[in-house]
Amino acid sequence: MFERFLNPGRDDPPDIDIDFPWDERPKILDWVFAHYGHQHAAMVANQNTLASRAALREIAKVYGLPAGEIGKALNFLQRRADFVDVRPGTTVQDWARDVCRALNLRNPWPEILYWSTQLDGHFRNLSLHPGGVVLVPDEIRRYVPVEISASNLPVIQWEKDQTEDAGLVKIDLLGNRSLAVIRDAIAAVARNTGRVIDYATWDPITDPATNDLIRRGETMGCFYVESPATRLLLKKLWGGMPPERHAVADVFEYLVVVSSLIRPAANVFADEFVRRAHGQRYQSLHPLFDEVLAETHGIMVYQEDVMKVAVALGGFSVEDGDQLRKVLSKKHKERQLRDYQCQFYQGAMARGVECRVIDAIWAMIMSFAGYSFCKPHSASYAQVSFKSAYLRAHYPAEFIAAVVSNQGGYYSAFAYLSEGRRMGLTILPPDINASVWVYTGSGTIVRVGLMQIKGVQEDLVTQIVVERETNGPYRSLSEFLSRVKLDYAQAKLLIKAGCFDSIAGELTRPALLWRVFAAQAAKPPSSIPIPTEYSAQKKLQHELALFGFPLHCHPLDLFTELLAATTHIFAKDLNQYVGKEVTLIGWLLTEKIVSTKKGEPMEFMTLEDQTGMYDATVFPNTYRTYCHLLAANQAYMLTGLVEEQFSTVTVTVKTLQLLTTGGIPAPSESLEEQSV
Repeated sequence: MFERFLNPGRDDPPDIDIDFPWDERPKILDWVFAHYGHQHAAMVANQNTLASRAALREIAKVYGLPAGEIGKALNFLQRRADFVDVRPGTTVQDWARDVCRALNLRNPWPEILYWSTQLDGHFRNLSLHPGGVVLVPDEIRRYVPVEISASNLPVIQWEKDQTEDAGLVKIDLLGNRSLAVIRDAIAAVARNTGRVIDYATWDPITDPATNDLIRRGETMGCFYVESPATRLLLKKLWGGMPPERHAVADVFEYLVVVSSLIRPAANVFADEFVRRAHGQRYQSLHPLFDEVLAETHGIMVYQEDVMKVAVALGGFSVEDGDQLRKVLSKKHKERQLRDYQCQFYQGAMARGVECRVIDAIWAMIMSFAGYSFCKPHSASYAQVSFKSAYLRAHYPAEFIAAVVSNQGGYYSAFAYLSEGRRMGLTILPPDINASVWVYTGSGTIVRVGLMQIKGVQEDLVTQIVVERETNGPYRSLSEFLSRVKLDYAQAKLLIKAGCFDSIAGELTRPALLWRVFAAQAAKPPSSIPIPTEYSAQKKLQHELALFGFPLHCHPLDLFTELLAATTHIFAKDLNQYVGKEVTLIGWLLTEKIVSTKKGEPMEFMTLEDQTGMYDATVFPNTYRTYCHLLAANQAYMLTGLVEEQFSTVTVTVKTLQLLTTGGIPAPSESLEEQSV
């Protein structure tokens, strides 16, 4: 809708957002300032303010309290201050004394608490907006005060909204990890197969395998459509759709809808869209409403829909419709939302629309508050989603390697590798003759990159790879040590990660450590022992410490003995137990805490076992009981009711138990060094 971009009543310039691969943005910013100069260009500022906790900390510093005492008091206040009653008519000083008395905090904490409330929300310092740039044709200091940042870049003293209100054109140079994933996967495909994919002319929208993958919701790793909520919506949309509607339900068009419909306040409308997409009959709110929203089955999806409905039913001008859109997105506050609500109700009633219908339509409009997309934005995102999905469908190894190398998106490295195994890929450990810094993939093989080893230096890896490419593969540890200079600490990490296993011969990993130690000792020992190999449990400890996850097994394999005595089902069999209460084992991949309409917390979880992933919902009553146990990258035994909606299965959690390994450290724990 052109008027969403430009209309006679618009007096502010449209946004200009340009996405680049995340690791190329610094070069783009360097180019901008080199090309235009500091006279014409500057970064937009972030105006950082003091939140409650920061205000408390800063005031406590003024009173000379040690950092340890400040930290303990802050945590105590954060946990308990909400439970102290504030009496009507109580002054802030009285309230502060009451809080400290209730929590047994001595002087000077009452004064600190009082003064922190006065400081709360006040400006603290400027920082750089990550990608916002302002360009002017003459001298930027004519328009706005400019200062030089710690990184030696000019930065204006206004934040983004003030910049736009002043009439300056803000260009957002955004860093996007998925563009880097696509770039790296395309480069790997060219190296491995000789096929050159031109990003600019490549259009996978009609590719059958890509369309099928999106219909199944198997989009983990794919740009913008990999979250549990989005994958679930795709499964609902296509899984329960009658076959005769597949021909008319264009996958790309529906993916554009999904990209906009996944927003915090639109869950109820998402399910209604699915029902209507499946051809189910529904009660029309109003003929005009259906007319302007024909392509989305009478559901408001895009920002333009707000404008269309406001004009058609509320009698708004296009300019007022655009202003309503801005108010909803919190970018424009000159007229309050309630003024537009009154205008909409009056205009709709003048057109004979019933009040109950206006209420329903306004509720749909309010689902756009704070976070929503215009259709072109969603369409451009859907194009990138399709390109990601194409690479996943046709070049899975190159794709998964690129996802993990660019530090993924919604999930951990372990989750992506686990998904790779479900896709039929073999994950190989790091190797001194086969690995580079990043992950690599070809055919059905993904090789772990040396970047995954905690503590290994990238400069050292670069040196190892350059030497290997120049003078050939390493044939033994001793030859490696003669060609590459490295300290004992770095060698220890590489050895314990198994990087030298392929060239170790009869030497065990402890024996390799001995030889590195001997090679660097001031007085070499007369004899070097060959200790026995590390136990399987010790190697597993090393993997957890160095990689953050077990590489040669699934984390749930650590609980084999515990689970042998427990009757449970597997994720792959969930659809056979719809309507029944079951026991499941799961490794928690990701969680999202949300609030109900009553403001009660609940949680959506995605877990996996050795057979597949599944989604689970923890409603408020259950969440209150078990929330203290929930954390990502932990193992759980849960019971729950298996439910089905639109041919998509989820679990409603009833009980939950945290599983412990009994001696195996958690991935986040450090590994205590074993003496050589």
